[in-house]
Amino acid sequence: MATTLASPARPGSRTVLLALLFVGFVLIGIPTVIIGPILPVFISRWSLDDSQAGFFFTVQFASSLCGVWIATALTHWRGYRPPLILGYALTGAGLALLNASTHTQALLATALFGVGYGTVTPPTNLSAAEAGGERSAGLVSLLNFAWGIGAVACSPLVLLALRHRMLTPLLLAIAIGALLLAGCFFAVSFPVDTHRSASESSTSSLSPTPAFAITMAVSALFFVYVGTETSVGGWAAEHAKRLAGHASNLSTIAPMFFYGGLMAGRGLVPLVLMRVRENRVALASLLTAALGIALVIAATSQRPAIVGLIIAGFGCASIYPIYISWFSKWYGAAARRIGGVVFSLASLGGSAVPWLVGFVSKQSGSLRIGLLIPFFCPILMIGILLLLRRRTAQ
Repeated sequence: MATTLASPARPGSRTVLLALLFVGFVLIGIPTVIIGPILPVFISRWSLDDSQAGFFFTVQFASSLCGVWIATALTHWRGYRPPLILGYALTGAGLALLNASTHTQALLATALFGVGYGTVTPPTNLSAAEAGGERSAGLVSLLNFAWGIGAVACSPLVLLALRHRMLTPLLLAIAIGALLLAGCFFAVSFPVDTHRSASESSTSSLSPTPAFAITMAVSALFFVYVGTETSVGGWAAEHAKRLAGHASNLSTIAPMFFYGGLMAGRGLVPLVLMRVRENRVALASLLTAALGIALVIAATSQRPAIVGLIIAGFGCASIYPIYISWFSKWYGAAARRIGGVVFSLASLGGSAVPWLVGFVSKQSGSLRIGLLIPFFCPILMIGILLLLRRRTAQ
């Protein structure tokens, strides 16, 4: 996300910056998925139907879209430092206010941390892709592995907090961590990109920007993937609760199994990509994700659904890092300019698809039917990849 890491800099400064980016992504994994395990609490507290509950995801990811635009503008103007500082500050403010007494206040808090992590995410991913060069998919995968640590930890942390009536203190503690990170990014040294002009001109001359149709296809991949991941992880707790007929410890931590599979897969992806081409890994991963989601839908009890969530998470693991890698390679220096569009579409996917799951669930009277939407999403992505097969095979 920020300053180019390939530029000259003291090794110590670069190491500190990379460490902060990784620590920051561990923390940002928590607010990205926190609505999922808290959603059953909100549904009970304010008697929400599925459509109203799904609106939390709409607010969260529509706000993150605003964050992407802010990050794009700030990065172009002043580099990576301002969006990172602002993003973590807003994330902390939103988390501190999330356990609100009214539905409206909770939605506003969700909007705040949505803007926050939307501001943080694009520069972090793109800087990792730039630093990784030919092995950018592996480095981005490790970065998102760090995100997975926070995502996996979120559900058990919420479970413990609810059990001991400590939800507000938990949220305040995470908020303080986000504010401390904002201060660290204010103080850390960012490398100066002395090669940017030369690299941009050479890249643009050697690698023309792909056609508009390819840009739309890439944007569609980001839209559908983020919508898929958010829908499965976001509705996992409520689906597990309905399978059991009541709230339980297992239903509260159900999202953990999905994000655990996601994290484990991202830890293995760099090793797999050393031996298997990215396009083949992506297609196999999408088929695995569809299989996992199908098991979740078909399950009649919690345990088979948990197995399906693990498989779905494992299948999703490589997809986003590979998309980031392709985007960085295909667009070169133009990725900085076009990145706002692509990440905006990703945020729109996270906003629209989970809400659509809730809407279909309400209209049909079955969350199981609503979850057919993320089941068909990997199949749609396979179709798009087949259309892009010449470019993905490069």
